Amino acid sequence: MYKPRVIFPMTEAGLGHVVPMEGIADEFEKMYGDKVECVRSQFFTEGGDPKLIEFENRLKNEVVKHNKSFIYGFFATFNMEFWRIHLSTWATMTFLAFGSRKRGIRHMDELRPDLVISTHWAPNYYAVKCKSKPLTAMYCTDARVNPLFSYKCDLVLVSNTVGYNDARRRHPIRFNDKNFRRVPFIIKDAAFKIDTDKVKAREKLGFDTDRFTVVVAEGGYGIGKMEEIVKIVLERDLPVTLVAVCGRNEELYKKFLKLESKGRTDFRPMGLIDNMFDVLVTADVFCGKSGSMMLEPCFFGIPAIITKYATEIEQYIGEYYIKHVGSAIKIFNPQKVVDKIEEFMARPELLQPLKAAAEAQHGNYGAADSAKCIFEMLCQKYPHLKENS
Repeated sequence: MYKPRVIFPMTEAGLGHVVPMEGIADEFEKMYGDKVECVRSQFFTEGGDPKLIEFENRLKNEVVKHNKSFIYGFFATFNMEFWRIHLSTWATMTFLAFGSRKRGIRHMDELRPDLVISTHWAPNYYAVKCKSKPLTAMYCTDARVNPLFSYKCDLVLVSNTVGYNDARRRHPIRFNDKNFRRVPFIIKDAAFKIDTDKVKAREKLGFDTDRFTVVVAEGGYGIGKMEEIVKIVLERDLPVTLVAVCGRNEELYKKFLKLESKGRTDFRPMGLIDNMFDVLVTADVFCGKSGSMMLEPCFFGIPAIITKYATEIEQYIGEYYIKHVGSAIKIFNPQKVVDKIEEFMARPELLQPLKAAAEAQHGNYGAADSAKCIFEMLCQKYPHLKENS
């Protein structure tokens, strides 16, 4: 019996695309791995093609530039909307790394796909253009389905209700009940296995179990207002456990290792870690820029202070958690962020509405529904899969 070949191409343009891909790959493999051939692909690096490597590096660099410059980030997203779906996609794939477009299409054919599942628009583009003509499914990690995520695809999945309704309203011809579905937020299965008891979580990491705990993070690249916030907390010598997760920002991590507490602040700088869930569970409040990572503190019922929007995409994500979920507030001034932390320490009851709002979202998580939607589409082309289910 033929087992369709399902490709999961990993794409790093910020870790917000990698983490959900790992989540859906884990779930799809667990649910249907006996019926299909699952292939996890480090798409841009596995073949050693210098142009594809350059393309992914350019994607990473663009994310860094967005986070360093508010104007650059918003200009980039404005351009996508201005030039619309096809022109934006063609220009990005052609000129971001000149010569990579045809190589990406060729490499997709080399993988012999029957179905390509993407969490980034680039692999979906290659899958649509390649000779194999596989089925395509794409999970949109953003709050708004921007033009690059609106490119041709057999099935687009989105979790944000506001983004779903917005896309149906703005693109009624492109998106319909068959090719566009709202699903729970994708989070790795490991999140469901974490003990959320704060005392146990703090004991596990060697933190004071009774001390107010603040976790600060700025996405995978650690670029935002974290350095300023950390220095203000240390200067005020607040009696908190302050965890600063720098991600891949090694320069910032090395700076933090040289900082010393005046005595009352228990400062815990960290680099790129693989136990972020364990760290988040310890927190009374999370501080950081908006982005895909916002779903993780919300999952664990942690109130959030959003400290920055790097792009319009991140603004939509932030506004979702502030206005529609109610688990976050927005404060862009680092001094005022620390003022708010002090206020929460003095009056912890102020955190309860934010905490309750986050906890109310707990049922809106998991990759199983996404895997089911995609498998149902695959069964339409390969009916024997459904018969054997």
